[in-house]
Amino acid sequence: MGKRHLLSISDFTSDEIVRLVDRASVLKDMPDPHLLTGKSVALLFEKPSLRTKVSFDMAIHQLGGHPIYLGMEETGIGTREPAADIARVMSRYVSALVVRTFAQKTLETMAHYASIPVINALSDEEHPCQALADILTIYEKKGKLRGINIAYIGDGNNVATSLALAAASVEANFSISSPHAYNIPDPMMKKIYERASGGNGVITVTESPQEAARNADVIYTDVWTSMGQEKEAEDRRKAFRSYRVDENLLAQANPKAIFMHPLPAHPEEEISNNLLDHPQSVVFDQAENRLHIQKAILAEILG
Repeated sequence: MGKRHLLSISDFTSDEIVRLVDRASVLKDMPDPHLLTGKSVALLFEKPSLRTKVSFDMAIHQLGGHPIYLGMEETGIGTREPAADIARVMSRYVSALVVRTFAQKTLETMAHYASIPVINALSDEEHPCQALADILTIYEKKGKLRGINIAYIGDGNNVATSLALAAASVEANFSISSPHAYNIPDPMMKKIYERASGGNGVITVTESPQEAARNADVIYTDVWTSMGQEKEAEDRRKAFRSYRVDENLLAQANPKAIFMHPLPAHPEEEISNNLLDHPQSVVFDQAENRLHIQKAILAEILG
């Protein structure tokens, strides 16, 4: 078994990302292609999940494989048992590991010791599966990726980092508007600029939501407080008060701009009430595409 991992968007080249989007589009309309017949995939989750758990479970099932879900109580990564030992044991049982964890280092350790592919289903540093589903959604709605203006409003978190890397990979333009203290970390911005340097996409950092939204084809936001940051919630609400996405901010974008959010959402925090149901919202199509892009990822890595 090969060891093609997906720990970061940067693990795939620009051409490979475009191929994944094309493959997901094909698999979306292909009933039960059974590409994983005889293969089992373990889902090791330290963090709770709705979309990631169900979409991966169904992706494996629809490809003819066998999903095995293991929560924190079964694995105890780093507490009950070292990540290295879990990776080596699971390599004897299954064909791939899908890991949703806190530290990126946990994924890197598992990838080092596993003899099977490891897929990042979310870490504090990146969320590559979400970003790839986002790129698929943008392609479906806009018909292209190169030159599309993506405006991300809010916390420079794992979702923002992976989306920026993905946008740079497909030569889309990416603007992020965050309070200075909450921007994408400098080491990750360096990776984003490096990825963008190989193409024609432009990366912009600003503290002004209005500046980021101007002429945008996509307005994107996420929660202000992620899992594990609950003690910072009140400070974050104060810092992000002027970064709420509402109809007025959406009106700053292009008239046919789409609104995106990875969910779960908190109305009257990062978004105004009813924005999920706005005519320009594609949030639930975006959620569905988690299933289809994950089928493409599994097919690519295990195929």
